[in-house]
Amino acid sequence: MKWLGFIAVILMPLLSSGQSFQKQHWIQFTNKDNTPYELTQPLEFLSQRALDRRNRQHIQLSENDLPVDPSYIQAVLNTGAEYLTHSKWFNSVSVHVPDSVTLVEIKNLPFVLNTEPVGKKEQNQKPYDKFEFVGAEKSAVSNDFTESDYGIAFNQIDMLGGVSLHNLGFRGEGMLIAILDAGFPNVDVFPAFDSLRNDGRIIGGWDFVSRNNSIYEDNSHGMSVLSTMAANVPGEFIGTAPKASYLLLRTEDGAVELPIELDYWVAAAEFADSAGADVINSSLGYTTFDNSQYDFSYADMDGNTVRGSIGADITASKGILVVNSAGNSGNNAWQYIGSPADGDSVLAIGAVTPEGYIANFSSIGPSSDGDIKPNVCAQGQAAAILGSGGTFGVGNGTSFSGPIMAGMVACLWQANLDSATNMDVFHAIEASAHKFKTPDHLYGYGIPNFAKANLILSGLSPTNLDKSELFPVYPNPFSDQINGTFYSSGRQDVVIRLVNSLGQEVRRIERTAEDFSGLNYSFSGLHGLTQGLYTLQIESDSGKFYQKMAKLRD
Repeated sequence: MKWLGFIAVILMPLLSSGQSFQKQHWIQFTNKDNTPYELTQPLEFLSQRALDRRNRQHIQLSENDLPVDPSYIQAVLNTGAEYLTHSKWFNSVSVHVPDSVTLVEIKNLPFVLNTEPVGKKEQNQKPYDKFEFVGAEKSAVSNDFTESDYGIAFNQIDMLGGVSLHNLGFRGEGMLIAILDAGFPNVDVFPAFDSLRNDGRIIGGWDFVSRNNSIYEDNSHGMSVLSTMAANVPGEFIGTAPKASYLLLRTEDGAVELPIELDYWVAAAEFADSAGADVINSSLGYTTFDNSQYDFSYADMDGNTVRGSIGADITASKGILVVNSAGNSGNNAWQYIGSPADGDSVLAIGAVTPEGYIANFSSIGPSSDGDIKPNVCAQGQAAAILGSGGTFGVGNGTSFSGPIMAGMVACLWQANLDSATNMDVFHAIEASAHKFKTPDHLYGYGIPNFAKANLILSGLSPTNLDKSELFPVYPNPFSDQINGTFYSSGRQDVVIRLVNSLGQEVRRIERTAEDFSGLNYSFSGLHGLTQGLYTLQIESDSGKFYQKMAKLRD
């Protein structure tokens, strides 16, 4: 089933019991030997932003980055099959096949390795165009957000330590988040997205179901998902990544449930990769279908069986952090996560109440091969969202805990973009969570603290963070300058003083430290101080700390 929050949809089975021939098929090719593309010319099929993301993480290009040989696709279409989508990672095309004779003709093509039925939904449109990224520049942010600025969204962000990370200046600037969902109606007109539009941060999009660029329509679920990250109305609602840029990709047909939607998901992930996306949010999951013969079993939820899950792991191998809702089946006969949340490298997100208790609808783990799932949790019960009418309200579902988390993921990675890989960020989030030492099949590792995760990525271990303060200072002895970092376990006022041997204050700094943050400070122009011993004193709400310092002769 799909994870569309608790939004009602009408299921429309497209196969009658008497219909024996399945018309949608996945066609896999044997090779890419004759493709006109070359790995030495990657800008022919990847944007510069995509290459930059890979280079930062030391990820090499591989054969699966090469596009499918267009002559192979055309040969399949020449049989009378109609194009649905294709995948370079699986070297395949998905098509509508009119009859069994045509399918036999396709199977007999010398470069066809395998065919597999995937569902039925007749359409006749063109594949998507090449995409190029043009986006926002990374910039500093100095003004703090207060509780009143966040409005009804405060609790779901503060629960994750997000306010502190925002106030350190990390709100998603320069990051690109791709949203794979069921539609984005009115994102082009709702005032909640004014800053997103005015800043040009809706970078592009595509409808993989209808195969066109008309993205501001269809199911409003994707619009509500986007709001948890991108809405920016101070005093009413601020999302978890209000300064990020976004790709809006429709892969889900809200009226039906067909295996072809997993192929759309993979195609959209490839699109996001080529465009240079940093994070993917997917509030979608698949377990059962309108035609029950394609239903998955719990045994299939091992991260290595379902094509969508394999595709999600390939996405992660390209340096993208994939965030996927765990599912809303916790109190149903099927209790478990779906695909692609079961992917080994997918950050699967469960849902908790506003008080931090597991929501009864949140799908449980582990994956069938024993991996901890969900990985972590965020608020998904009574989550603040923008509703279909354009007013702020609440909704239930891991559909919303997922993007709430994904926005914070983008902010955390922004803070560590040049030093951390996607999986570094992934594991720091897990390590910061409240049940990291005692994970279970309900919460996974629990509710993360993104300010704490930011410290972990700076090189501090979770064990060290159990101490109230850490304050390295250098150089010691000093001559003209002292540099230091004050690590705080909570938001508090801090006074940093340099005192001489007579107890006289010679330098002073007053600052406010954020929760689980590193407050950097510096004293300069110290040449004129007398040689001898000094004391660095740190006074905070949680105590006083001292460090002896030696001044060298000028």
